Amino acid sequence: MSYVTREAREQLLETIAEATERLGAGLAALGVAYEQLPDANADQLEEALFRPVQLAYGRLQRTHAGFAERHGLPGRAFEPSVGSTRPHQARELVEDAVSAVVDADYTLTDLQDSMMPVEVGDPELRAGLAEVRELIGGLEIRAGGFLGTLGR
Repeated sequence: MSYVTREAREQLLETIAEATERLGAGLAALGVAYEQLPDANADQLEEALFRPVQLAYGRLQRTHAGFAERHGLPGRAFEPSVGSTRPHQARELVEDAVSAVVDADYTLTDLQDSMMPVEVGDPELRAGLAEVRELIGGLEIRAGGFLGTLGR
């Protein structure tokens, strides 16, 4: 592997790691919000928001690890994010989570638009990125619907 290819693959992994960390932050905020909600609202949050973000977070970690392993690059461990210790209302936590997930989605969109996954990636990496984007796609809309039910 040429030096340029290795460097590009390392940058690809770093970008995926950034998106993974943002998803982890969103997941942590949703976890804290879940604990603050009555059971009915908590169940809605879990189904509409938490579960898709959790699946995307796990899938992106596996995508990162698999690509690193297949190409002989160092992997990394992703530590679970800790939710905010400041007192927040569930609504604010959900909004913070959505912001973090949207940031992750933009990071992945920019990565895909760069063509780097095609040029130095592999089919498994591209499939993983596509799956993650599908899981978190529409999260803002689902969050808006969920937030509209709070307090009712």
